[in-house]
Amino acid sequence: MHPTPSVIIFTALSGLGFGLLAFLGLQMPDVTGGVAFIFFAIGFGLAVGGLISSTFHLGRPERSLKAFKQWRSSWLSREAIAAIFTLSVMAIYAIGRIFFDYDIRILGVLGAILSLVTVFTTSMIYAQLKSIPRWNTKLTPVYFLSLSVGGGALLAGQIKFCLFFLIIAGLFQLIVWIKGDRALELSGTTIGSGTGLGTLGKVRAFEPPHTGTNYLLKEFVYIVWLFFAEAEHVVGLYYGKR
Repeated sequence: MHPTPSVIIFTALSGLGFGLLAFLGLQMPDVTGGVAFIFFAIGFGLAVGGLISSTFHLGRPERSLKAFKQWRSSWLSREAIAAIFTLSVMAIYAIGRIFFDYDIRILGVLGAILSLVTVFTTSMIYAQLKSIPRWNTKLTPVYFLSLSVGGGALLAGQIKFCLFFLIIAGLFQLIVWIKGDRALELSGTTIGSGTGLGTLGKVRAFEPPHTGTNYLLKEFVYIVWLFFAEAEHVVGLYYGKR
C-alpha cells in the first residue's frame, strides 16, 4: 500500500505522545511546575499533532467530526472517542501537577490506562482489516502497544522500561515480518476466490481491468517496500500484482 505521509506521522507521533502521557500519569517522572509543563506539552503536542495529521488523509477533512457517530461498529470512531476522554482526563491531571503541585492520583492512573486504550484502538483500525492479511493478526495490537510504551518510556527518561519494551517491540517486529511474508498466501485468498471463478479451474489475469492507473492501484497496490508497502492488499490479486 502507498505510504501516505499523514498516516505515518499520525501513527508514530500519537503513539509516542500517548505513551509519554501514560508514564506521566503514573508519576514517571515525578515532576511538577515548569518541568511538568514541558513534559506534558511534549506529550500533548505529539498526541494531538498526530491526531490532527490523520485528518489530512481524509477526502473531506471537514467531515471528520462524523467519525464520532459510528462507535458501535468503527474502531476509528472508538479511537476518536478514546482520545478525547484521554486528553480531557490528562489535561485536568496536568493542571493539578503544573499549577498547584497537587497529584490527583485517581485521574493520573485513569489517564494512563486510557492512554494505552487509545493506542489499542488505533492498532485495531489496522488489525481488523481482513483485506490486508499481514495486519489482520493479534500481533498488531501487541506491536503497537510495545512501541508506544517503549517510546513513551524513552521520552519520560525511564531507561529500564524503555530498553525492555523496545526489545520486546523488536522481537515482535521480527515475528510480524516472518509471519507477514506468508500471510496473504496462508489467508487462502486468490484471484479465483476473489472473482468467484475458482470453481471453474485455475484463474489468471488475461489483461489489466484498466488501461491506466487509478485510485486502487495508487493506494493499495504499491510495490516499493516502505512502511505500508509491505501490506499486501487482496485487491492486488484482481490486478495481477500479487
